[in-house]
Amino acid sequence: MALGLDTVGRKLLWSVALPGLLAALLGAGYFWREARLAARDATHDESLVLAEFVGSTFQLPTPEGTPAHSPVTQLLRSDARLLRSAAELHVLSPDGRIRWSLEPEKVGTRHPEAERIVAPGPQTAHSDPHQTEVIRPLGEEACEGCHAGAGSTRLGVLHLRVAEPEVHRELTEVLGVALVAVLVLGTILMFATGMSLHLFLARPLRRLAGAMRRAEEGDFLVRAEVRGSDEISRLGAAFNAMLARITSMKAEEIDTHRDLQVTKWKLSLKEELEERIAELALLFDVARSVNSTIELSELLARITQLLPERLHIPDFTILLVNADGLLEVKSTFPANPKLEGMTFQFGEGASGRAAELHRVVYVPDINDPSSIFARQGLLPGHDSGSLLCIPMVHMESALGVLTFRRPEVASFAPEELELLAAVADQAATAVKNAMLHAEAVKLTITDPLTGVPNRRHLFARLELEVARAQRFGTPLSILMVDIDHFKKLNDAAGHRAGDEALRQVCDVLGARVRKVDTLARYGGEEFMLVLSNVSKADACEVAEKLRRAVVEAPQLAVPTQPGGHITVSIGVANIPIDATTQDNLVDCADSALYASKRAGRNSVTAYSPGMEQHPGRERGLSRPVDPSSPNPAPSVAKA
Repeated sequence: MALGLDTVGRKLLWSVALPGLLAALLGAGYFWREARLAARDATHDESLVLAEFVGSTFQLPTPEGTPAHSPVTQLLRSDARLLRSAAELHVLSPDGRIRWSLEPEKVGTRHPEAERIVAPGPQTAHSDPHQTEVIRPLGEEACEGCHAGAGSTRLGVLHLRVAEPEVHRELTEVLGVALVAVLVLGTILMFATGMSLHLFLARPLRRLAGAMRRAEEGDFLVRAEVRGSDEISRLGAAFNAMLARITSMKAEEIDTHRDLQVTKWKLSLKEELEERIAELALLFDVARSVNSTIELSELLARITQLLPERLHIPDFTILLVNADGLLEVKSTFPANPKLEGMTFQFGEGASGRAAELHRVVYVPDINDPSSIFARQGLLPGHDSGSLLCIPMVHMESALGVLTFRRPEVASFAPEELELLAAVADQAATAVKNAMLHAEAVKLTITDPLTGVPNRRHLFARLELEVARAQRFGTPLSILMVDIDHFKKLNDAAGHRAGDEALRQVCDVLGARVRKVDTLARYGGEEFMLVLSNVSKADACEVAEKLRRAVVEAPQLAVPTQPGGHITVSIGVANIPIDATTQDNLVDCADSALYASKRAGRNSVTAYSPGMEQHPGRERGLSRPVDPSSPNPAPSVAKA
């Protein structure tokens, strides 16, 4: 068994058995020591008594007829019990010779230690563990009756050695054996106690500690072994009951944790469902908003208002591909008129790259120098944060780009990218539909040959201008323009050359009028120019400038025409001077044009009363014009 104190059994063993053994050893040693002292004292006393007894024998009277001190001789030769304990008894003369002795053969011989024994001095008694030595001087006053002068002279010395009695030695041996027996029995007792502690205390505690250690490591199904009904067994039973309760609590905890995980999973599904519902709601709102109009400007305004508010995006821009093939800023949030009209090349910056690749471009940090789009192709104010550019693609064709910016770095989540990509797809479809609608509307109001508004759009615009002039009392002038000898041009050079001449004349006229004015094809080789808020005199000056511009245009030089050049005749009419209604105004301008033809062509004529009554005109106010016809035939026969 190890001597360590790492178990309760060993601690109890060393705290109980060892003190008991030490007490037994100390008790046995104490009794042995006391016995030794008692034996030595007894031997000492016995030696003094014997010495006194032998010394007193010298004082006995000597019977007549016997040697001196014959009682001493008789005593030493007797088998007295008192003399049995004497190991050595001698009476020495002053010269060291033995006079009387228990050993007759030594009588007359000199004692080996004569000098020490006969040395002057008082009576001495010396004891050691095995014997007691007594040296007693003889003589002095007690011997003066027999020896004259004995009071001052030493007559001899009694030398006595008394050995330890046998019983004393036996007692000492018994006590020594008892001491060894105590050691052996103590060792056996310690071993027996250790085994008992090991079997009934240490081992059960070790098993209980092992079960506790496994429980500490998380094995709550372990149980301590319970044997009997002692304290350790009751402790094990209590521990098992505690483990059972802990196991039950652990099972409840596992169930609670599982229920909590299920609840968290359901909550996450609910949150995800809510996010998806919000995304679908946004997509629905976008679809409803963009599909409720086919006007491109209104569509862009709705998208610009809806997306930033619903997605909490502080900066939003819509760029569309213009007629020159460039990305042009059409709408911004917040509204910034200074940015509208800015253009970017395909591949320029993040937005140009998105349009070029037909792919989403995300810049988590605009200021990151490692980004290839850092500080390139950015709108003013977009100099920090994160930037997201999503192209609007329809039928493999880029229509534009939606750009989103937040001031925080890496602020767009992957889910937002998917949602915004879906929004961009819907916006692309709506923008394409709006473009197709605008193109269709343009085709319905535009002359396909010259590209200027046709007669339908002309009369719709003229109706608005007449109503405005009548309401606000402002002047309104119109110019009726006709190409001279156009039939001759068609006959000489062909209709293709005639079509080209129409386009060139239209280009010359359109380049010299205001944006607020309306130049439209009236029919055949006739054009009409509506000049809002222009007096009749100013209208005549404009007409003259246009006539000269046609005459001076080098591209209109045609050898087959009279004078080798294409010319025009113009008639001018005005509200309120010449007419008050739309039909009268057109008729007056037509009458003035007819007057220019009569005057030799290549001239400008302002309407004057009575021109509409000229007998050479084939129609007047009695022949109404059908404005629903996009390009009806000319209303006046030209020479």
